[in-house]
Amino acid sequence: MRRRPVAAGAAALVVLATVAAACTDDTPAVQPGPSVTFVTAAPTAQPDGSEPSTTEPSSTEPDTEPDTEPDTRPATAPPGPPSSDQIVLTPLVGGLTKPVQVAWRAGDPALYVVQQDGYIVPVRDGQAGAAVLDVHQLLSNGNEQGLLGLAFHPSLPLAYVNYTDRSGTTVIAEYAVADDGTFDAASAREVLTVDQPYSNHNGGGVVFGPDGLLYIGMGDGGSANDPERRSLNAGQLLGKLLRIDPVASGGQPYTVPADNPFVGVAGARPEIWAVGLRNPWRFSFDSATGDLWIADVGQGAWEEVDVAWATDGVGAGRGMNFGWSAFEGTHRFNDDQPADGATPPVHEYPHGGEGCSVSGGAMYRGDTIATMAGWFVFADYCSGNVWALQTAPGAATPVVLLATQGNISAVSGGPDGEVYVADHSGGTIYRIDPA
Repeated sequence: MRRRPVAAGAAALVVLATVAAACTDDTPAVQPGPSVTFVTAAPTAQPDGSEPSTTEPSSTEPDTEPDTEPDTRPATAPPGPPSSDQIVLTPLVGGLTKPVQVAWRAGDPALYVVQQDGYIVPVRDGQAGAAVLDVHQLLSNGNEQGLLGLAFHPSLPLAYVNYTDRSGTTVIAEYAVADDGTFDAASAREVLTVDQPYSNHNGGGVVFGPDGLLYIGMGDGGSANDPERRSLNAGQLLGKLLRIDPVASGGQPYTVPADNPFVGVAGARPEIWAVGLRNPWRFSFDSATGDLWIADVGQGAWEEVDVAWATDGVGAGRGMNFGWSAFEGTHRFNDDQPADGATPPVHEYPHGGEGCSVSGGAMYRGDTIATMAGWFVFADYCSGNVWALQTAPGAATPVVLLATQGNISAVSGGPDGEVYVADHSGGTIYRIDPA
């Protein structure tokens, strides 16, 4: 399959990140298990919450057409490019502890900040209030563990959090949310749990898509180099993007949508929406188009930004293979993993001066910076760089917006289309504003 070349500058010094999205590992690799021959499709138009058996299917194919890799990037370039002298980072609130995400609730102007140490803190009028949720006693507290993600249901008074419990297991839990934004601790319900073989590469993102369903980013389970070859194994949830209806129904903790690509495929987990991810720390949907953007943290040499285009009303990313661990970015990695069917990133950059751990990312759809309209904003935890990227033909090279001194753990798009930045080490939330 043709792989698009991606321009990237050379750099030499590798910096190690310490955030939940850390990208390098020193855990000894274990003997890999059997791999899977896998055929994946480009985007076109029961559950028990436990891990599957360790017996892997010899072949799994989703119910989609073969990947012909059409060039579906926008035909016209958005305005811009933006320049660094046009924008500033406006601090909105400080004094936080390890912020990893900013989230919003429909009809509520507050910013809800997810802290890795186990607290969700509301911010109103520039002031951080008392925590609306405290799960710190439930957590494992390793380098890449903790409270990692939050998503509010788009139409029900419910919220879903992603955390690693004291045994290191990933837990997706549901809470009832009161009118004032407080979470009812007594209402806690485990929706889905996924065993984690190591303490790293837990993913962490939970996002409601344009279809009103919950998407869950799962890392490959950790150690280094995908030792058990999990990411392309459709019999396991690790190294995947999952898609479920998280509301309990019919005595089940969640429902698998009937149009998920692996429903009815022997040996495959029906919750899987896309495969071939290493550590999709943060991902987002473009509010204007439904396109899916994923910042997938690399192994030891390359960071990548992936895109799944929404076409003809079909959900973005359905049945797609993003390549790990056959590839790291566009570069061949584990030779025993099948290379066919992988969709390359729209952008990659090397470890070194540009960074070592990508932090995605949101499409700018605000009104205050005209030249940024239609540009995807992402950052790197290690370098502190903030980039804007647009993918009109011939224009995949990003523009550096800011060179910060922070450890940026997340770049989030608000309901107003503006973009917000979380500094993990500095404990501050910023908004990108016009200079």
